Amino acid sequence: MNTLLIGKGDQQVHLNLKYANRHGLIAGATGTGKTVSLMSLAEGFSRQGVPVFITDVKGDISGLAMAGTPSEKLLQRAAQIGIEDYHNEANPVVLWDLAGVQGHPLRTTISEMGPTLLSRILELNDTQSGILDIVFQLADDQGLLLLDLDDLRAMLALVAEERKEVSAKYGLISAQSLAAIQRSVLGLERDGGKDFFGEPALQLEDLMRTNLQGRGIINLLAANKLILTPSLYSSFLLWLLSELFENLPEVGDPEKPKLVFFIDEAHLLFEGCPPSLLKRVEQIMRLIRSKGVGVYFCSQFPDDVPGEILGQLGNRIQHALRAYTPRDQKAVKTAAETFVPNPKLVVSEVISQLGVGEALVSMLADKGVPTMVECALIAPPRCRMGPATSEELHQVRAQSPIGGKYDHSINRESAYELLNQRRTGVATSNPTSTASDTANDGQTGQKAEEQGWFSELIFGNKRRQGLAETLSKQAARTVGSQLGKQILRGILGGMLGKSSRR
Repeated sequence: MNTLLIGKGDQQVHLNLKYANRHGLIAGATGTGKTVSLMSLAEGFSRQGVPVFITDVKGDISGLAMAGTPSEKLLQRAAQIGIEDYHNEANPVVLWDLAGVQGHPLRTTISEMGPTLLSRILELNDTQSGILDIVFQLADDQGLLLLDLDDLRAMLALVAEERKEVSAKYGLISAQSLAAIQRSVLGLERDGGKDFFGEPALQLEDLMRTNLQGRGIINLLAANKLILTPSLYSSFLLWLLSELFENLPEVGDPEKPKLVFFIDEAHLLFEGCPPSLLKRVEQIMRLIRSKGVGVYFCSQFPDDVPGEILGQLGNRIQHALRAYTPRDQKAVKTAAETFVPNPKLVVSEVISQLGVGEALVSMLADKGVPTMVECALIAPPRCRMGPATSEELHQVRAQSPIGGKYDHSINRESAYELLNQRRTGVATSNPTSTASDTANDGQTGQKAEEQGWFSELIFGNKRRQGLAETLSKQAARTVGSQLGKQILRGILGGMLGKSSRR
């Protein structure tokens, strides 16, 4: 049986890989060790050949790419838990960054994002969201690709110019709402959206790689700046989950997941989430496990995750919670009620007394039934428990198996270019070829000028007949004779041959 060692209480606690796609939760107050638990789980999945995707909000998970520093304390804990082959080692890591600064650029297109999630990023109201739906439908009807923000702005400008006609066909569009959308697009561009939307778009298989040794690659998204725009951060995560859900085949319950997805600061995913979108997330969480994808939320409080989704998180690691405020007391009660009771533990009391690196743990056992909650020491990771330096991250990126696949953007013909062509009435050309095109036009004109006088001499023009016509009339008089035919063929053949050689 493929399992991951999570830690040890009265006995060792394991996560059965067969049920790792049933999702999970890592919760706890700041400084209680939940980030270390995340790192330990991630590298455990990697050793079992399972690819991992993690959002690194604080920048302290990048240590997964570096081997840890040996210490007597870690060796003692590993021995206490019963880890026989414990040694420090680095993990195979690929770095990603929506801005393309701290890792490979991670892009999608406007069309792939869709109007619903894009409306959330732009923080549009219902009326404005309806107008955005019309913009997408108009682009589809006119065969215009929406790839980047330039394309979206071009479509909005088109709707503004032809507002009456578009309103008559698709529904009323107010100039004020349209202007509000245009301002929101400008704000999104300023917040980094220009880097996120474009091509080459992310291919999901690049998140599901293993290295030559069979270890799952850990994909690390630098989100320390992305988190400053929560709407973009949460919408990106929802988009990526939707893409996985819609594109991966059904596999049921595989022996191990195809991908494990860790979402740090999970509360940002649900703050301000409209009911329709929350229902979509709930649907994805219910069904994506059959695609072989496990989603693990990391947050301070378990009730940061809505109840409809919290009930689907079968694997739980709960670090200490401090019940200082009514909000904290409510969180403690919620955490205690979500565990299978253990007669030996009073969860509501123990949860506030846990030390750093200790947690209440419950995992899914045979037939997907959760085990009784147990107080356990969490297994230490083998990587560095701290951030990697910028020089180390640069080296990791240089050795990436993705190579330069995403590092250079592509700008192919789409709505922006086609609408510009319509306005100008002239097909756009490549700026780099303008000089050569001008030179070619000059050469062509010169050749035509040189050949013009000869053409008029041979074939004539409207005012006078040419040499060919004169000779043909003269030759016609003698066409009955063999000599006349030979003269005609000889003269015209010589002239046309000379013309072609020239």
